[in-house]
Amino acid sequence: MTGIYIFLGLGLLTLIWIICIYNSLVRLRQHVRDSWAGIETELRRRYDLIPNLVETIKGYALHEREVLNKVTEARSQALSSTGSPSSQACRREYSG
Repeated sequence: MTGIYIFLGLGLLTLIWIICIYNSLVRLRQHVRDSWAGIETELRRRYDLIPNLVETIKGYALHEREVLNKVTEARSQALSSTGSPSSQACRREYSG
């Protein structure tokens, strides 16, 4: 009779162990799915931000172009000007 109880106890422990392993595997599978869903969400959000980045770059390129034109104009004025530096400074104050 004691042998039957031992056998049933070992069978019950084995069954409980199998159930725990199965539940752990299901929990890990769900964790992997949730993790991939988070990655997909971040990738979608990044993809949605690309047009904003393109517009920002276009705006900055326009700003750089304007600054380069102003620097080029100022340089050409400086190279073409004649006279003393003080008279050049006076002309620039009155003109601009």
